[in-house]
Amino acid sequence: MSNLKRQFPDISELVNLMKFKLPAADRRAARLSKTADIWDLRSIAKRRTPTAAFDYVDGAAGREITATRARQVFDNVELLPRILHGTAQADLSTQIAGAPSALPFGIAPTGFTRFMHSEGEIGGSKAAEQAGIPFSLSTMGTRSIEEVAQAAPGARKWFQLYLWKDREKSAGLVNRAAAAGYDTLLVTVDTPVAGQRHRDTRNGMKIPPELTLKTVLDASYRPEWWFNFLTTDSLKFASLSNTSADLPTIINSMFDPSLDFDDLKWIRELWKGKLFVKGILTAEDAAKAKAAGADGLVVSNHGGRQLDRAPIAFEALSEVRAEVGEDMEIIMDSGIMSGSDIVAALCAGADFVLIGRAYLYGLMSGGQAGVSRAIELLAKEVEVAMQLMGAASIGELNESLIRRRK
Repeated sequence: MSNLKRQFPDISELVNLMKFKLPAADRRAARLSKTADIWDLRSIAKRRTPTAAFDYVDGAAGREITATRARQVFDNVELLPRILHGTAQADLSTQIAGAPSALPFGIAPTGFTRFMHSEGEIGGSKAAEQAGIPFSLSTMGTRSIEEVAQAAPGARKWFQLYLWKDREKSAGLVNRAAAAGYDTLLVTVDTPVAGQRHRDTRNGMKIPPELTLKTVLDASYRPEWWFNFLTTDSLKFASLSNTSADLPTIINSMFDPSLDFDDLKWIRELWKGKLFVKGILTAEDAAKAKAAGADGLVVSNHGGRQLDRAPIAFEALSEVRAEVGEDMEIIMDSGIMSGSDIVAALCAGADFVLIGRAYLYGLMSGGQAGVSRAIELLAKEVEVAMQLMGAASIGELNESLIRRRK
């Protein structure tokens, strides 16, 4: 300390350093502006969303081994930098399912979305429209095919189909989606029965939600969520029955575990747009889906929410790609929480990525504005990673730019 020469503070310099600001009037915008990544959005979502709704998003099947391993696998992927590569800018645009996307990722289909935040699919589709990326509506969505189409007329809209036991109703959904301008059908094939999601069981989650002393107390210190729930239209699946039940009961009573590849061929004949089969994890199933007429595949383990100990989607990419070749488009979902994860998936063989939990954490943290923030954060992470890796376009991302640590 004896080496320091002391002096009186310069008042003018202190004044210049003082940047006191009044609290922003728009608390949502102020809250979101301070987030640095999707994990920050998740923290906000957990504070502001009732436990049952948050756990529905955050949880997975069984002991959640698959969901945990998915994160470990991504964390073990190294992105290899290339120095002095002259990459001043990175073009994040790409083509998928026959049309452009401003970014190499879109929004995955999610069920019961208005339970997370009352803006639900409307907020998500509008955010996707603004970002120039596809939005996928689930059969188990809480806004109808037509409502989403009307809310975001300029968005690329995809429809995710679960096949019901009632084939006539399935056909009706497909025809409605086509009439409303949805250009791609995602046929989900990994849900013949409901996965065992223990968090939902422990929380006593039902659809529509039932008001019990426990749920009221849990929501009482989340006033915005509670106010939105009470002052908007009733929460229900837009395409399903109004029966109140737990999710496994609804799935097991309405969906068909006897489905086979002949049913997929039937859908192929019915749907004239692009058709992707969602839930592929093996070369064998990839080959069968291709033979049944699929235009593309979604390599996915349903975010670990169906079969616990299932293969990890990222690890399955190379096997599936080797089976179907370079000409068939492959989308990957499950486990994506950062732009680096997206870049890793694209390097590993995916043409495009879907975000599920990451999107919903944004929705829970701030409605449409939160979804837009999630998209913004992921896009910036992709851009910076590409610049540091010397990749000027999505097409330059390949296996040579990653290293898989054991």
